Amino acid sequence: MQVTNTHILCTRSLEPAHVQKAVEHGLHIDTVPFIHTEALTTPAFAQQVQQAAAQPATVVFTSIKAVEAVMAQLNGLPQWTIYCLGGVTKELLKTHFGEAAIAGASKNATSLAEKIIAAPNRPEEVFFFCGDQRLDELPQLLKQQNIGVQEIIAYSTKQTPHTIEKSYAAILFFSPSAVHSFFSENTIHTNVVLFAIGKTTAATIQSYVCNTIVTSEWPGQEHMIDLVIDYFK
Repeated sequence: MQVTNTHILCTRSLEPAHVQKAVEHGLHIDTVPFIHTEALTTPAFAQQVQQAAAQPATVVFTSIKAVEAVMAQLNGLPQWTIYCLGGVTKELLKTHFGEAAIAGASKNATSLAEKIIAAPNRPEEVFFFCGDQRLDELPQLLKQQNIGVQEIIAYSTKQTPHTIEKSYAAILFFSPSAVHSFFSENTIHTNVVLFAIGKTTAATIQSYVCNTIVTSEWPGQEHMIDLVIDYFK
């Protein structure tokens, strides 16, 4: 039997359609952002983007935030070969560059790096547009295979912790940074189910608690909400 009136905390903002979809399945989601991201707009960043845009480069995006920050600095569309995470990051890139520009997409950074390494026209170097809290997997794997990585920081991430007094059946985490921010101010009961985007976020949760963790392999809000709905059916 479907559980009704289940209260869930999401540690980031959600699109209203996803919140409503959860409500239709008896799940009530409170959204409390535990991190804040801000796109870089400095002259130095703009110059880095323009330098990358001036050549037929191979570029990598693992976040929609990086895509938005880079697009704000482009005057036209460069001749880029693009590798990216699937979901909303890929969809936004398709909107701007078209399907043909995307050489490969994957569900996480590790498998994306493996696609780049195995590509028929394997690049000697990539530009990696990322946040200042980016994970190590992708650049490490590429460098181990002698593929150069020029990292360009496109946005910053800051923790915005809150003390949560309400009890929830589940909590949703989309990044390791949000996990650190949440547990810097809060403790939880062992019966709270924790949902994570990706293995790294799940592993970060495990460093704090021993609760049940349900992991979504694919990024994005829609995948997470569908996973929660399926779990509480």
